[in-house]
Amino acid sequence: MLSLFYDACMNQQELVLTKALVVLGCLLLLFIAEQLLPASPRPEGRKSGFPRWGRNLSLWGLNSLLSPAIVLPITVFGVSHGLGWRPDWLTGWSGLIADILLLDFWIYWWHRANHKVPLLWRFHRIHHLDQWLDTTSAVRFHFGEVLLSALVRAVVILCFGIPLMSVIAFETLVLLMAGFQHSNLRLSVRLESALSKVLITPSIHWVHHHVLRQDTDSNYGTILSYWDRLFGSQSANKRTNNMEIGLDDAEDARFFQLLLAPFKQR
Repeated sequence: MLSLFYDACMNQQELVLTKALVVLGCLLLLFIAEQLLPASPRPEGRKSGFPRWGRNLSLWGLNSLLSPAIVLPITVFGVSHGLGWRPDWLTGWSGLIADILLLDFWIYWWHRANHKVPLLWRFHRIHHLDQWLDTTSAVRFHFGEVLLSALVRAVVILCFGIPLMSVIAFETLVLLMAGFQHSNLRLSVRLESALSKVLITPSIHWVHHHVLRQDTDSNYGTILSYWDRLFGSQSANKRTNNMEIGLDDAEDARFFQLLLAPFKQR
């Protein structure tokens, strides 16, 4: 049994590596595009530039190292121990679409819980301490949040018998959408308005990072914008060029300070 589980993990690592290369390439293109066509003028000083990028990418690098060792085995365990509640007819493209909808529904409520539950907020606030947004903000998460997310998601995977290919497809979509949402890429008003009817766009997600707590606690969607409208968590405010990003009760910090912050008494 342990041998089969180990083999499954090793086989899936190849899929994860392929996913990582695709995501890395797309995020790099987004990063270049937002430098050439910025939607909002980048602020001067420590809110932007190399120090910020260094912090964000260092957090991503740590999570990338931990993922194959911790997150992947947790996910494979959930996939391998499904409770058999999945109907036999839910396969192919219909099954994939249903799985993505279910996981997007789950991550909406998980994101919302990260803002409402004090323990979860301790870790998630590291993401919100970023005082400017660009593609690198999309991968700025504390490893504690990544681990907790993997554990809770494994329960969803186990209960609904979600196959690993669906999980990987969802993860790929989430990372690509996160890069797009956090990016400072200039889009035409017409295009962004059309996209926002279905998807979370930069104009929607930048409001979520607004320093005003009322906005921070809104716009929780990750892929589909429908959940916020359905559950009354959509902000009425609109993105502006001078919108202040971050948290009003704390400043950003250095890499090791960010790692230790959730474990300190506040």
